[in-house]
Amino acid sequence: MLSFIPTPIGNLGDISFRALELLKEGEYILCEDTRVSKKLLHLFGEKYGIDFPDFTFFSVHSHNEEKFLTKTNIELLKTKNCIYLSDAGMPCVSDPGAILVQYCLQYNIPYDIIPGANALLTAYANSGFLDTEFTFFGFLPHKGKHRAYKLQKILNCANLAILYESPHRLLKLLKELNDTIPDQEIFLIKELTKKYQTRYKNSVVNIYKLLKDETIKGEWVVIIPSRVSTATHPITLDDISELSIPPKQKAKLISKLTGKNIKDIYNSLINL
Repeated sequence: MLSFIPTPIGNLGDISFRALELLKEGEYILCEDTRVSKKLLHLFGEKYGIDFPDFTFFSVHSHNEEKFLTKTNIELLKTKNCIYLSDAGMPCVSDPGAILVQYCLQYNIPYDIIPGANALLTAYANSGFLDTEFTFFGFLPHKGKHRAYKLQKILNCANLAILYESPHRLLKLLKELNDTIPDQEIFLIKELTKKYQTRYKNSVVNIYKLLKDETIKGEWVVIIPSRVSTATHPITLDDISELSIPPKQKAKLISKLTGKNIKDIYNSLINL
């Protein structure tokens, strides 16, 4: 059995009673960083007066998840009380763990995901935005065309956009936003659940002016409302079919929309 246990994102008191009970019964701990998990378990033991078992630890992170899942370890996951701990927050949400879930489903390994602390939802609830639909983008790429491309996706997103940013790149993000959407109201929050949790909700330009000369610390969640008009509707295949344009042009448009081969689409159009 493999239990995925979320860990506090700042406040030790956010660990659940259920999570602690599962940890008491655990035999093997899978974690991103064994040092972080050992320290965390030590702090839980001190705070709640718990003597945890003598765990066997495995370092399982985004670079070695697939390599870890050998035939021997799959059998271990099936027969022993195994626990996956993230460093902070919910496993599989901008954290390793999703590949382990895939293997559990593929090899019939019993597993459970325990609810708990999560920066994404906590920030959304803090924001006061009324949108009920949002898209999560995780961390932006550090630089280059990949960062520019993803930032454009965020700015053209039809839903509320939520992303994470490190303290080292927050001002870079704010400058990028200030260059494109200076008057847009956004929401920022740092160090969720910690002593120095801080929120900002204002226009991009005002937040950028406020923070550009500050020493930026802590992990940040940034929330950007959609700038896409709700009056607009996505183009459908029927819309393209009704256009009075040559089949070759229709084929190109349909290919863009569906990803199918242009030649195959063109042949199907002329044979209608």
